[in-house]
Amino acid sequence: PPETRAAAQTRSGPAPVTDVAKLCVCDLLVAQCDVNCCCDPDCSAADFSLFTTCSVPIVTGDNRLCSQKAAVYSLDVEANPPERIFKLTDQVNPSVFCIHATNYKQALSFSSPQMPTSENFDQLLEEFGSATFSAEPDSWNMNTDAQNPSDANETRRYEYGVPIQTADAFLRLPSPVISSWCSDANPAGFLVNQATKCTRSVSVGNCGNIQAVSMLFYIDSSILAVNITVQSVVVQSLNGMRTLLNGSDVLRLPMILDELCINIVLGVSYHITYTDTGEIIEAAASFVLGAINKEALSIQQSFEISFTQVNTKPAPRSGNPGYVVGLPVRAGFRPQGYPFPVEILFNTNKYGQLTILQSTSSQDCLTAQGARTPVLFGYNMVSGCKLRITAAMKCQPLTQTLLDLLKGQTFPEYVASFGNSQAQDVLDWVPITHLQASEQRIYNTFQSSCQIPVSLEIEVKWTKYGSLVNPQARIVDVTATITTTTLKQLPSGRERTIPVTSSVVFTDISSPAEPGYKAWPTINVKLPFDFFFPFV
Repeated sequence: PPETRAAAQTRSGPAPVTDVAKLCVCDLLVAQCDVNCCCDPDCSAADFSLFTTCSVPIVTGDNRLCSQKAAVYSLDVEANPPERIFKLTDQVNPSVFCIHATNYKQALSFSSPQMPTSENFDQLLEEFGSATFSAEPDSWNMNTDAQNPSDANETRRYEYGVPIQTADAFLRLPSPVISSWCSDANPAGFLVNQATKCTRSVSVGNCGNIQAVSMLFYIDSSILAVNITVQSVVVQSLNGMRTLLNGSDVLRLPMILDELCINIVLGVSYHITYTDTGEIIEAAASFVLGAINKEALSIQQSFEISFTQVNTKPAPRSGNPGYVVGLPVRAGFRPQGYPFPVEILFNTNKYGQLTILQSTSSQDCLTAQGARTPVLFGYNMVSGCKLRITAAMKCQPLTQTLLDLLKGQTFPEYVASFGNSQAQDVLDWVPITHLQASEQRIYNTFQSSCQIPVSLEIEVKWTKYGSLVNPQARIVDVTATITTTTLKQLPSGRERTIPVTSSVVFTDISSPAEPGYKAWPTINVKLPFDFFFPFV
């Protein structure tokens, strides 16, 4: 009937399961007001008047729902005093693939597992005793024969930054959190190269009871279907001498020997091999084992993880993070579909380095093609050759030959700002600015004027980045200038030789300290007691 159809059209969606007005993800302190947390129920109107912004302006539930309520928070800074504004609005999901109703009630909460007893043991064994079982309702198990049997064996494919799963949890990479003490809750992210150092409390008496100083703690679990193999084991003595063991498959567990605790883990280095589809196919770990005496109360552990795509060679770093003087400047290209995919493709030369013309003993430019030398960070360099020009040479082919000689077959578009910049971190790559200049000199070679390149000048501007105690070298600008000169025709049978040069100059543009001021000035004032609130 029309009444029923009209009522169906005006009928609202299902009642929301989650009350977004009561959700607050920035409420971290118990019974205290969190700064700039506009949804914190512990904050009063006086607290809101001191806020500068709302750290979480919109709070929603499941973003996959077709329609849901959204709690919107803002500040009215024009009011005196400023006050918080709260609105509850309806938010519509524009996607055609959205959830209209969360009608599977069992998924909305964690049900208590049924404890096995003598009466229900056979029933639970039949339901959960096989290799696979389903916790879904029986009404969902329709057309199971039509499903692809290969889906059950599908290997997990990762995206950048996603934590690497293991059989029990995640691949752990211990790191310091607040202090220098190790926390084992740091998961390793896919394609995220990390290197951490932290301190762990250990003594000779309890070294055998601490899991984090044993090799088993780092290789006992598998990355889904891939087992973690031991690639190498290095033993470090008390005086720091290291010895590489011949058998890498030997498992050495901590043990007490002559008032020493030996075979404790001082360092772990993971190396993950993956495919271009994001599938992990190999995982290896290298260990550094050491010993402590009865006077030791703690040890320093180091952890590292790196990734290599199968059938490719890894590009070595030139620093971590800043450049190290004497190491090559890393360079690369931007893909055609920027910003999708957002990654830098390394140069086609070895290891993706910025290179210039390499001088040869013959000093002949036409025989020096293909000879390149990498640009080393911090080293000003000059190279060149001599070009012998005859009247029979054509202008256009000569110009292209000299360009290939100066810039190489493929001159990069970007330079890594840090020595360890990753290809997927696009903002860590500095574009190369190309300029062109002309010389006033005129060589009588061609009848009509011909502009040929005779020099390439690369200027790399860098700055000291980070703390004054340990500054890191960071490249902020790169300019490549091609200088051309004009040629005119020479009489038949005559020759002329002109020099062709390449140069690299590194310029430090760090702001110098003002004269007469100390590096760490002191302030003779008393700060209010809550100056660092909410930090201690």
